[in-house]
Amino acid sequence: MSDDLPLTAEDVAEIAAIIEASPYRELDLSTRRFRLRLARGDDGEAGLTQEWQWAGSAPEAAAAMAEHATDPDAVPAPLPGTFYHAPQPGAPPFVAVGDEVGPETVVGIVETMKLMNPVHAGRAGRVAEVIVPNATMVAKGQPLFRLA
Repeated sequence: MSDDLPLTAEDVAEIAAIIEASPYRELDLSTRRFRLRLARGDDGEAGLTQEWQWAGSAPEAAAAMAEHATDPDAVPAPLPGTFYHAPQPGAPPFVAVGDEVGPETVVGIVETMKLMNPVHAGRAGRVAEVIVPNATMVAKGQPLFRLA
């Protein structure tokens, strides 16, 4: 059995479009690494809701969460979704290691349900480490950066 491949935001959007155009009300997709659930609203017209979570066997995500869970210098993901370092493909990242940031500095974005949500540093400091690679699915609270 081959390793499960992670879904990109585009993959999830394409799956959502297929479900919206079909007579099906929901999709529940589970792999060894994650679970994705898409469901129509009760009235069938309210669009789709999406939820996803890392499966218990996702060692990289679990290790990152455990390593930085109590780290007061970690900048956590404000919600689950796909984390991006830059505002668009090919653009420079919002911040890099060594950059000084303030509490309101945007350090990245998390795409959830086709919405781009800014991630703010939350405090002043210097970017000491970029923990999560670009275009990676993250869980709410998962550390993205470490500040010094």
